[in-house]
Amino acid sequence: MLRIWGAGAAAILAGIGAGSANAQVDPLAPMAQPAAATYAQYAAPTSFEGYKYQLMARARREGVRESTIQAYVPPISLNRRVMELDRSQPGGPPNSSYIPPFSPYRRQHVTADLIRRGQARYTSTYSSLNRIQARYGVDPGVLLAIYGHETSFGAVTGGFDLLEALASLAYEGRRREMFESEFVSALKLIDLGVPRWRLKGSYAGATGYPQFMPSVVVRLRADGDGDGYADIWGSEADGLASIANYLRNAGWKPGLTWGVVVRVPSTLNRAAIRSTLQAPRCQRVYARHSRWLTVGQWRALGVVPVQSGLTDRDVATLMEPDGPDGGGFLLTNNYRAILDYNCSNFYALSVGLLANAITRR
Repeated sequence: MLRIWGAGAAAILAGIGAGSANAQVDPLAPMAQPAAATYAQYAAPTSFEGYKYQLMARARREGVRESTIQAYVPPISLNRRVMELDRSQPGGPPNSSYIPPFSPYRRQHVTADLIRRGQARYTSTYSSLNRIQARYGVDPGVLLAIYGHETSFGAVTGGFDLLEALASLAYEGRRREMFESEFVSALKLIDLGVPRWRLKGSYAGATGYPQFMPSVVVRLRADGDGDGYADIWGSEADGLASIANYLRNAGWKPGLTWGVVVRVPSTLNRAAIRSTLQAPRCQRVYARHSRWLTVGQWRALGVVPVQSGLTDRDVATLMEPDGPDGGGFLLTNNYRAILDYNCSNFYALSVGLLANAITRR
């Protein structure tokens, strides 16, 4: 299992804040490799200097300006630290069914400090958040919760050189196609006028306040402060608007909560509500969700919301992150939009809970 961490991950463990980068990568996607493969088998067949010519050729085919290619690809150096970090990502055996408890993760990612700073940001950016909500329909609390998770509210955005990091990961070869494509997208950002010095981020290539991968920056960055330019590195309003644009693009529905806490009866027949749908991605994530029922149908089964936010006509899935005795949540389509940002149930739940705390729901 591959999980790509963002700039804020170290900050969480150090108690500075929360952050796990939205690298826009499916963290549960299987590697296209035999079980006994070693990283050496994925190295490019040439030296890194030779491999850069392959990157230049691909960039040329995909329409990057020749002047950009010549100015910025030849000077790139191989970053072995990036490769070491990629190889040391956490993850159990690929066929392991073990799922850690949610409670410790929640304590680390929904902290009193993050709540306090999120509430302060909510007050100081209230006008911007209202404008963004009117335009995109996304809950401001969720925007701030993602912002807090990804970069500790802008404090930890990453200092790795993006071109160097992406070229090194592409050369390593474990996910060559993805990282080559992101490398070319980073060059396209330069063509679009983004200064070369702005291209800093996590070792995995996530950048800016939203911790977008370069291809997502190209597609979905947004102007939130009205100056006509979408600057996700220097404008907090642009960063928040870009997160909102991403979530809307992922299917966020205005006026709908992400989910609610529920009481689940011990007599619930969980086999009868098991989903039979096969998710096209993140199968282990979605496998933990029940089938869709209306809230009225859940009430009839004894699953009762303990907070407001959903009507009996709304549809939701049930998830019990810590098992039958650990409490449950009814989750809506908007929870799925958060999962699109980072395909982890723990991430999405903690974003929702932090959002509720920030906006005092």
